[in-house]
Amino acid sequence: MSQPTFRAIPILRIFDLARAREFYIDFLGFRIDWEHRFEDSAPVYMQVSRGDLVLHLSEHHGDCCPGIEPTPWRSRLMEVIDPFNNRLRFDEHPPSPQDAS
Repeated sequence: MSQPTFRAIPILRIFDLARAREFYIDFLGFRIDWEHRFEDSAPVYMQVSRGDLVLHLSEHHGDCCPGIEPTPWRSRLMEVIDPFNNRLRFDEHPPSPQDAS
């Protein structure tokens, strides 16, 4: 009997919908799969994807609150802790001088 496969979909808190669209859609090349609001003035909850990668983006307070911090090794680090105290770390390194040329 084969084991079922599971798919994790991260929920990322966004604070500015226009900037989120600019970054995820225009810059990273994701597409918007769907958007949901309880009413026109309510915060948005949406799904974006690129290939097999799926993310949920939420303006809802309390869905998640990222803490992006600079590191001693000159990157930006966002850490998410799950209910079991496992740490999921997303590290963004600055472009190297070779990338600028």
